[in-house]
Amino acid sequence: MTKILMYTVRPDERAAIDAWVAANDIQVDTNTVEFGPDTVDLAKGYDGVVIQQHGAIPDEMVYQKLKAFGIKQQTLRITGYDIVNLDAATANGLVVTNVPAYSPRSVSELVVLAQVMRLIRHLGEASAREAKDDYSWADLEAPEIHNLTVGIIGAGKIGSAVARIFRALGATVIVSDPVKRPELADTVSYVDLNTLLTTSDVVTVHTPLDGVTTHLIDADALRKMKPTAYLINAARGPIVDTEALIKALNDHTIAGAALDTIEGEAGIFGEDRSQTLVDNQALETLKAMPNVEISPHIGFYTDAAVKNMIDISLDDVKTILEGGKSAHQVN
Repeated sequence: MTKILMYTVRPDERAAIDAWVAANDIQVDTNTVEFGPDTVDLAKGYDGVVIQQHGAIPDEMVYQKLKAFGIKQQTLRITGYDIVNLDAATANGLVVTNVPAYSPRSVSELVVLAQVMRLIRHLGEASAREAKDDYSWADLEAPEIHNLTVGIIGAGKIGSAVARIFRALGATVIVSDPVKRPELADTVSYVDLNTLLTTSDVVTVHTPLDGVTTHLIDADALRKMKPTAYLINAARGPIVDTEALIKALNDHTIAGAALDTIEGEAGIFGEDRSQTLVDNQALETLKAMPNVEISPHIGFYTDAAVKNMIDISLDDVKTILEGGKSAHQVN
């Protein structure tokens, strides 16, 4: 019988895994550890592996061992594949796949209906005052969302879902993306990145992380934004230069930010660190700002998304092991 090993499995994933196993008659074993040099040997004797984690896997030895074990693929049940050493994977004959669209609504609903609404209505500032029994209104006057221009950097599946929700609320939506999607023709206008940064009231990032997008939002980009504008990052942490963002917030270069992901989040987001020191001073600084919303990379975390991540990733392993080609291959 075909055997698949899934790393870093959470309790909330069990039901979807059990349902997939029952439907496919394939053995799927699980563990709770991250995949890497210290745990790769657990994959010996299996036909396929599935991983989900924030920690990077740069070591070539890991990919060499998978090849030695006879494994032909490395499947991620997440969207971001920057954690994988694609050159090493390819050199060792491993097909790497991801889940590019587990549920675009999951991230877009967090961005639009939670993060942006809290920022533009100044609820963080109001809560900070209320903790001191200050219920005054000064500086809490808010714009209405239908009067705002929202700039979306990257209008793939998630960015497109964000665009549609903002447009349904009456906002003007502009997009910077080299790919122009006909299905968004009645929803957005395409502009260059400079125009987007200088004219948007809300800038939200939905690009993958690569050499081009690392620190795409840097000090120069932040200076181009309106002093009344808000930055949202629910994509990958290093897309935003955290130190530059902190300076821009302190200098009132921009009005605020919402971050579902941040540089250096590995080992922090998704973990209970209440009893241990969190070694990320930038995160602590941002958490203390009332005009900043922080969430621990939970944009994806809905019931529909969890099921889709399990089903799509395991379907990809099955397809590859049966000699087929996954539509989600990234190398």
